[in-house]
Amino acid sequence: MKKTIMITGFNILLAAGLVFLLFVYEGPKKSQPVSANGNVTASASTENAEDIVGKNCITCHGDQLQGGAGPALSKIGSKYNQSEIEHIIKNGKNGMPAGVISGDDVAVVAKWLSEKK
Repeated sequence: MKKTIMITGFNILLAAGLVFLLFVYEGPKKSQPVSANGNVTASASTENAEDIVGKNCITCHGDQLQGGAGPALSKIGSKYNQSEIEHIIKNGKNGMPAGVISGDDVAVVAKWLSEKK
């Protein structure tokens, strides 16, 4: 009887640990290398930038950055450089609200968009 209770308790703890790992734990955050001037270096992940834009920007700028409620971004790098794009993301411009993207993601997205020419 005592052995059955111990095994059942162990199984419950094991199941709770698996639920935690599957649904709660996100693992370590990926960090982006930053240069001395604060810009993300060339090894910043393009896939990461695309994911960030996909989660935050396509509603207004379109799934192919073709524009919609907001302007097209498919060639925005020919109009603005990385620091100007960062400024727009942080502070907003015209109808775009400030802070749609925050933290290190701003530099990653701004670098990626600045390369779209």
